[in-house]
Amino acid sequence: MSTWFAERVIDLVGAVADAYYTRKYGVMARRLGRPSVALDQRRGFIIIQIDGFSHEHLIQAVAAGHMPHLGRLLASRRLVVSPWRCGIPSTTPAVQAGIMFGNRFDIPGFRWYEKDQERGILAKLPDSMRIMRARVSSGRQGILRGGSCYVSMLDGDADLALFTLSTLHRQRFFESVRGMGLFLLFFLSLFRITRVAWLVLTGYLGKLSRRVVALVRPSVENPFDVFSPFLQALSETLFTEVQTFGVMLDIYRCAPAIYANYTIYDDVIHKAGLDHKAAFQALRAIDKRIRQIDRMRARYRKRQYDLYVISDHGNTPSVPFSWLNGMGLARFIATQVGQELAEEERVNAREHWVDKAHYLADELRGLEESSSRPRLRRALAAVRRYVDRRVLDRYDLDYDLTRQQDVVVSASGPLAHVYFKVSPRQLDLIEVAILYPHLLDALLAAPGVGALVGRAGGRTVVLGSEGGSLVIEGDGERVEGPHPLIQFGDAAYAAKQLHYLTHFPHSGDLIVLGAMGADGKVVAFEEQVSTHGGLGGPQIHPFIARPPECPLTPEVLDDAVDLYPYFMRCYLEQPVPGEPSPHGGSDGELVQLGTNDPPAMN
Repeated sequence: MSTWFAERVIDLVGAVADAYYTRKYGVMARRLGRPSVALDQRRGFIIIQIDGFSHEHLIQAVAAGHMPHLGRLLASRRLVVSPWRCGIPSTTPAVQAGIMFGNRFDIPGFRWYEKDQERGILAKLPDSMRIMRARVSSGRQGILRGGSCYVSMLDGDADLALFTLSTLHRQRFFESVRGMGLFLLFFLSLFRITRVAWLVLTGYLGKLSRRVVALVRPSVENPFDVFSPFLQALSETLFTEVQTFGVMLDIYRCAPAIYANYTIYDDVIHKAGLDHKAAFQALRAIDKRIRQIDRMRARYRKRQYDLYVISDHGNTPSVPFSWLNGMGLARFIATQVGQELAEEERVNAREHWVDKAHYLADELRGLEESSSRPRLRRALAAVRRYVDRRVLDRYDLDYDLTRQQDVVVSASGPLAHVYFKVSPRQLDLIEVAILYPHLLDALLAAPGVGALVGRAGGRTVVLGSEGGSLVIEGDGERVEGPHPLIQFGDAAYAAKQLHYLTHFPHSGDLIVLGAMGADGKVVAFEEQVSTHGGLGGPQIHPFIARPPECPLTPEVLDDAVDLYPYFMRCYLEQPVPGEPSPHGGSDGELVQLGTNDPPAMN
């Protein structure tokens, strides 16, 4: 009798929850122009990505109580967590390409130069991401087909991709809202308005205080000013709130696949560091959003969803190369070769929040155009013009990535590609040594350089700062002197990944790796106190927290592409085409899993 009564109570609570969410989110979906998705019998999945959060730092954060909800999910085994290795480069665009399309071939870093097209690629720019998407998705289906994607670099074939750089026709979140509908739908209550205002205020004060501290001690923070920290805090808060709101709405709509990327942790730790209280505040904020989404998933059950919490890569404590040498890597190389640089290091000064500000200004423009109320339209226009004038004009870069110069240095954290434009083709390492006879020795002697990597036909050559060398050919390796990759941990894994990376069509003529110190810090070629993109420390060790019943084998996850077939089989019930492998074939040839054809390229 008691069991029967408990079941009836549970059924009643479920019915009330269904009615509540149907009424609440049904109105929102109609006002935002988002129809319900045709329901089928497949389970859906939700992927919450925490950008830049390593497995090691996850364990520490949960133990310290910074992520209580995720900690409860793990303690109760509703989710189980495993480390994996994301591959090199350990950057968001490469990892998302591997997860979403099963192909990260020819994504050499976060930024690189394409000599054949005479163009620079920067993953913060929508045009660059569209080029990248066309390349990795050629002939492949994304895991988010029919679903939604938020605050991402790639869209995974999602039907709805908001604040996602690779989408050809970017959609505005509030494009269907008229006038005050924004406040009725998003700011549903005084509590929400107060919370957003409080988050913006506390975020602003924290960022402002870090810039004040930077005035009296060495820091990678930007020069002090009052306005940009406020806009940064506003954009971070709104992006976090809007994508959480969108995910919850998509659960009501029964979207089959949902991907939400929370970037605030990665943004903070590059400047503040892994142990700064601002990093822990960012994790607590993300944990609250995980709790909101998980609660919605549990209470509204028209479609059953599996929840995944993942990271794309980790971060390693770092010291900038410029602190050790008095100048950045690009300027250092310029002094050695006596030539100008096509891409100066000021490219690194453009912060991710500036790109978010562009989106925010565009959203304001959309609201301004759609509003039927003249007063509201004028107010929105005034705010948008202020953002344009005070921030966007100031931070837009004035360099031309395609201008004809001699050397291009493209840094991605502790990994940098160097391109010599004396020839439109890729140069072998011996050609670099002949053309620039003092450069290799100067780099290897420079504090902070761990290794240099180049090609020799189908082979890969690695030169270490301690005098050792490594030649990789197919599955074989030949080492002379101290192993140049031993400083980075698993030397065999690093060698295979570097062999794969070095032979990308658009990798540099020379690849420079930041040194890994005994103190656990890696040298970064950007102004960052924690970094990722190359080798050393936790940066290549992200995590995946998944339902325990899902048959994922963590020990085979040695690359981002290894996750793609899992989601395709389990949720899209589709066969998986051959995919690029980070493992070299015989005679230095690159092979793909399941096929002998060369990697698909546009």
